[in-house]
Amino acid sequence: MKLEFHGADQNVTGSCHLLEAAGKKMLIDCGLYQGGREMEEENAEPFGFDPAGIDYLLLTHAHLDHCGRIPLLVKQGFKGEIIATAATCELARIVLLDSAKLLEDEANYKARKASRHGHEASIEPIYNVVDVLNCFGFFGRAATYDQPVAIAPGIKATFIDAGHILGSAAIVLDIEQGGRPHRLLFSGDLGYSGRAIIRDPAPPPPADIVVMETTYGDRLHKALEPTREEFYAAIRKTLGRGGNVIIPSFALERAQELLYYLREGIEQRRLPPYLPVFLDSPMAISATQIYQRHPECFDEETRATLASGQDPFMFPGLRFCRETADSIAINNFAGGAVIIAGSGMCTGGRVKHHLKHNLWGRNNAVIFVGFAAYGTLARQIVDSAESVRIFGEEIPVNAEIHTIGGFSAHADQAELLAWHKRAGRPKVTFLVHGDKEVIPIFANKLLNTEVEIPALHQRYDLEKWLESPGMIPS
Repeated sequence: MKLEFHGADQNVTGSCHLLEAAGKKMLIDCGLYQGGREMEEENAEPFGFDPAGIDYLLLTHAHLDHCGRIPLLVKQGFKGEIIATAATCELARIVLLDSAKLLEDEANYKARKASRHGHEASIEPIYNVVDVLNCFGFFGRAATYDQPVAIAPGIKATFIDAGHILGSAAIVLDIEQGGRPHRLLFSGDLGYSGRAIIRDPAPPPPADIVVMETTYGDRLHKALEPTREEFYAAIRKTLGRGGNVIIPSFALERAQELLYYLREGIEQRRLPPYLPVFLDSPMAISATQIYQRHPECFDEETRATLASGQDPFMFPGLRFCRETADSIAINNFAGGAVIIAGSGMCTGGRVKHHLKHNLWGRNNAVIFVGFAAYGTLARQIVDSAESVRIFGEEIPVNAEIHTIGGFSAHADQAELLAWHKRAGRPKVTFLVHGDKEVIPIFANKLLNTEVEIPALHQRYDLEKWLESPGMIPS
């Protein structure tokens, strides 16, 4: 049994792990690298394995850094089956189509730029919309939480709720090999308890081997109620001086959570009753509609809201901006509005246009409510840059900048440790999906397991840990 690491190794994007067991090769996730130019260039590099040799892809959730290279995988020969929850399958479709459009737009921009400098260049994206449409045919069985899926003889996969975004899952693999049972546990991305809309992460079963994310393995999140009040206060303060609030947001989970809390803030009179809110993200709009289709993933409070006849994501003053013309028209709004737009790390999407039009204004504010990876425009702003370059122009950063960490969709250090503790005493835990400065901090907190911190494309023979009888009963 062998395990290889081909993404999110000592960084937080591009998750991709390859397990070879019981005669099959299985990928767990196949994500896109996001961040600075150097990291994004990794997307065009070889996977580190032959896509044609992969039998199955098990997808933990639909965030781009976990599913974004699936079209490239298919383009390079993958012919196997992709298995995920029903909600993840739906969300992945809109995420990948949006990604293809952004990649095509970026390639066209680079070609035009080269042409202006007298260089004729044909610049192709790593995949396009046609490649995305082609990969949809490889999505096969939809997994149901807590119900084992027979992958192949000797291999069963159980998807358990990760509480991260709609449909997100940690994956438990029960494998019979050499006449002995073994259990591997892949965390995917873990959410934390007490958040709005979706359920808390499910506790994992004991496992022999764990592959675990560490995004916030070095810190604790703020409590939710103070976080909400900080959020409302930042909006009220900006509205009081006649400014606009720009919120860079991921289209999945974060946008829906913000709508949920804005609705509550208005209902509780902590925000103006007819606050103009623009959701300027076609993908976030589609994702919100998909959320409405999957109440089986909701927590009790959200299901109760639905049962009362109320839409948890809708309120007076909310305007969906799907068309480009609607997005441009927001620039004519003098002030006093909340504008939610993607992407959350400001690496693309409509938020860059809104930052260009608002970042220089002293009455305006930008509220960051999610993780900002190194090398991204969001990180530059969060790190107090005096100016930033957007669409070739140097834009001064005069707006008030707020960073509110309590809305994170990732578990903090305490929740990660509690989740890992439920996995018993694993023989080894591989730590992935975290900044290289963060992972060792979390590793030092794990006292019930051997720890490995894999490098990109590192390969492990698991027999050194599994040669003794498995700890998991058959």
